[in-house]
Amino acid sequence: MPSSTSSSERDPTGAQAPAAADPPQRALPSTRLGLSWVVSLLLCAAGLIGWEAYWRDFGSEPSMRNSAGLWAIQRRRIDEGEGDALVLLGSSRVLFDVQLHVWERLSGQRPIQLALEGTTPLPFLQDLANDPDFSGSLLVGVAPDVFFSGFRFRGDALDHYRRETPSQRIGQWLSMHLLEPWLAFYQGDYALFTVLARQPWPARAGVMNLLDVRRLMVNEPDRNSRMWDKLLKDPAYAQLARDIWSQFFELPPPPGMDPAKVLEEQIAETVAAIDTLRQRGVEVILVRPPSDGAYYEFEQRVFPRARTWDPLVERAGVPGIHFEDFPDMQGLHLPEWSHLSPADAERYTEALYHAVEAARGDAADPR
Repeated sequence: MPSSTSSSERDPTGAQAPAAADPPQRALPSTRLGLSWVVSLLLCAAGLIGWEAYWRDFGSEPSMRNSAGLWAIQRRRIDEGEGDALVLLGSSRVLFDVQLHVWERLSGQRPIQLALEGTTPLPFLQDLANDPDFSGSLLVGVAPDVFFSGFRFRGDALDHYRRETPSQRIGQWLSMHLLEPWLAFYQGDYALFTVLARQPWPARAGVMNLLDVRRLMVNEPDRNSRMWDKLLKDPAYAQLARDIWSQFFELPPPPGMDPAKVLEEQIAETVAAIDTLRQRGVEVILVRPPSDGAYYEFEQRVFPRARTWDPLVERAGVPGIHFEDFPDMQGLHLPEWSHLSPADAERYTEALYHAVEAARGDAADPR
């Protein structure tokens, strides 16, 4: 019996079928891959140089990115032997307004800066309350709108600290030493898709178009931060920052939210965390940093002191430093109503240091 292969090579009459011809080979065009690589690299370099030049002209300067990785480095200092340090918690007002070099000059100790912008410090306070390695002292900033509303924006920092991988640590180190000290455009505010998203696109029915907060600060490797001086030199940019804050002042609470219930929960959880810390011998002081203008008026209307700050301090049973109570914390310059200019941040830090020392003295001598 003929094999299947031999049968397929014959036609029905039994004649041998001609062998199939190989398909014609198409000649590939000659290419100069080396030249293509060179052109691609030159175009990439030109784009990066142009983008850098654009943001330099805008007034930007190199700065550490206020990333979760940078925060985690400071948080790990407690795990690595600095558990008795002074730690700063809070939102952006503590981050901008408390200058670490001024505090170090006055006290001989440089605090660990763990404040994060736009978020309640409660999760970070609870984290330290549950950390037996922390036995130092704690300044907790209270910005009424984010603190008493429980608004959480930078929870990623705590998650990153707890789950950070070796490759992420290496990436953070490389970024801090090879990119961030040299590149002005290497900030989230200048990312291409972020820039595209804030363009004046046509409004869509039923969609609320809120402007995102723009870049406001410059950071150092240990997260000592100051207001970006563009807010002092460029009145239009400062006005933009004020306009961005203003759009939040009339927003209603999220659907289903009971502001009074949330307020009570925030105070109760804060008091519980402070009680845990005090039982371990940790000193806690609450701080209400300055605000001004329409921002201060908004806070007075929605989060009045008598309903928020005063009950918090009373129930926590710890010293509270409110800027309204100290003459040397008055008359400070807040270009966009919420954060101090660099010069006045230094003045405020010195005044805050002396207020903290006085509070410590009063706590030691209750008479």
